[in-house]
Amino acid sequence: MRNLFYILLLIFGNSLSAQEKKEQKPQVVEVSCGQCQFGMTEKNGCDLAVRIDGKSYFVEGTKIDDHGDAHAHDGFCSTIRKAEVIGEFKGNRFVVSSFKLLSNEKN
Repeated sequence: MRNLFYILLLIFGNSLSAQEKKEQKPQVVEVSCGQCQFGMTEKNGCDLAVRIDGKSYFVEGTKIDDHGDAHAHDGFCSTIRKAEVIGEFKGNRFVVSSFKLLSNEKN
């Protein structure tokens, strides 16, 4: 009987985790080069970052060059843009499962 209880607890716990992931909603964030625009110094080179609630996080799940030339006049190293993202924090990184740029205008 005790084993049945633990099995049910494990199944129920996993179903809650799946529901939490399904309930993630898109949010609009600032996105740019972490080093060039957000002043991040943890890494060398140019890397995609988001700024959420005034704090910057490097992004995993998409890369800076996946969205055009980062060094173009409207690229991430030259301007801060907006994106609609779905993701989660893992440590000091933001792991995206969805990333959609909203405009090419400088914000």
